[in-house]
Amino acid sequence: MLGVRIPPGLPLFLLMLEKVRDAPKNLITFYGDVKTELKKVTWPSKKEVYGTTTVVIITVFFFGLYLFLVDQLLRNMVSRIFQFFR
Repeated sequence: MLGVRIPPGLPLFLLMLEKVRDAPKNLITFYGDVKTELKKVTWPSKKEVYGTTTVVIITVFFFGLYLFLVDQLLRNMVSRIFQFFR
């Protein structure tokens, strides 16, 4: 080698620099792909959104009530066990 020394990190730096240079092109390609995929999406109607939202809200309240009742029952049972051993 003609006495020219290449710093150890230079090849890696050059690869990173190339990726940084290609970033705007990659971003534009990504944005175009996103637009293409969003055109393929079948969006729900307003009626479907209201229906599924209602089901979710009712389900949340139902399970909230169920867990509240189970919690009260278990709390009551544990209290009775502690009172029994006093």
